[in-house]
Amino acid sequence: MPQASSLTFDAIIIGAGAAGLFCAAQAGQRGLKVLLIDHSEKVAEKIRISGGGRCNFTNRDLDVRAPHKHFVGQNPQFCRSALSKYTPQDFIALIDKHGIAHHEKHKGQLFADRSAEDIIDMLLAECADGKVERWQPCSVGKIEALADTGADAGAPRYQLETSRGTVQTRSLVIATGGLSIPKIGATDFGYRIATQFNLPLIERRPGLVPMTFDGAAWEPYAQLAGLALPVEISTGSKKERMAFLEDLLFTHRGLSGPAVLQISSYWQPGTPIAINLAPTEDFAAQLLEAKSRSKKLIANELAGKVPSRLAEAWVQQSPDWQRPINEAADKALAKLAEKLSRWELTPTGTEGYKKAEVTLGGVDTKALSQQTMEAKSQPGLYFIGEVVDITGWLGGYNFQWAWASAHACAQSL
Repeated sequence: MPQASSLTFDAIIIGAGAAGLFCAAQAGQRGLKVLLIDHSEKVAEKIRISGGGRCNFTNRDLDVRAPHKHFVGQNPQFCRSALSKYTPQDFIALIDKHGIAHHEKHKGQLFADRSAEDIIDMLLAECADGKVERWQPCSVGKIEALADTGADAGAPRYQLETSRGTVQTRSLVIATGGLSIPKIGATDFGYRIATQFNLPLIERRPGLVPMTFDGAAWEPYAQLAGLALPVEISTGSKKERMAFLEDLLFTHRGLSGPAVLQISSYWQPGTPIAINLAPTEDFAAQLLEAKSRSKKLIANELAGKVPSRLAEAWVQQSPDWQRPINEAADKALAKLAEKLSRWELTPTGTEGYKKAEVTLGGVDTKALSQQTMEAKSQPGLYFIGEVVDITGWLGGYNFQWAWASAHACAQSL
């Protein structure tokens, strides 16, 4: 039985981000007495800064029957059940109900017209409808499992020591996110709770993150910082090959932009990436054709196909390319075309969690029920959102996983 001095709730949710807020709202609206705790003063900082401040809240193109197309993890199929029960269309309907204007940018990506704050306000309104109690800022110290009385089906299973007092609950939901962007409050809290209750973890690393390259080797390209262009980027070979057609951005330390963020979730340290700098062009044929009619410098001919700064930097790599195109050897032009179509380079690393949008890895899905998100070996303990080993592509997929996993959990509390 609960101690006289402690408050008791049907469900306590730790983490007031996308998954935590949505789960609390859904559970509260089912009539449960819900407490939502977060160590930060503000809720949902990741929503606030996402999508350039407009929150890419879901993706219309998500195929719930084939989650492996858009999600990464040891077992991407794990998320199929939750995503099937709460789809992008379901969240869009909620957005519409609250009168939030939104638009599709491209590739199914949906954004709020005005501000990410509209999404946060909606989630808080939904929590208010469910009479959710919120404690912020509030730190959580010791968490312990209580002895199962067996006789009382409603008896609390967990006791939490918090900076606002002791609380008890039958259901404890961990929605604390990953390690990405520590400046907005990311911690390893969720992983520590998983470890405390002997749940296995998949190794964590930064995902959707810019890549860095050796300083000296990168020097010729550092001058291109700020330059963006559409490319095809790939990593892996044969069956393991993954490729994206997206925009690439040069930085002082390496490469960024949607193309690099996407491929970073598939890239393995120490392996190369390959970039086709103009995937719609047939450089080999075009350069030979230009040779027969033009006296322009090779760089000037290239500037019609790729940005001129890139063309200029590229021809500096070989004296054979620093001449009028009609004076160049066919072999030199063929090599140039090959390099432009398959620029292979090996990142030395990434910009790390400070610039990563998500965390790869997390609580092993083998330890959780895909229907409810409950730990199989620890009744009443749930993990939802980014803390789980499910990571979506850039473009609203991670938010949809937050909504769907939160919904699955809330329905089973």
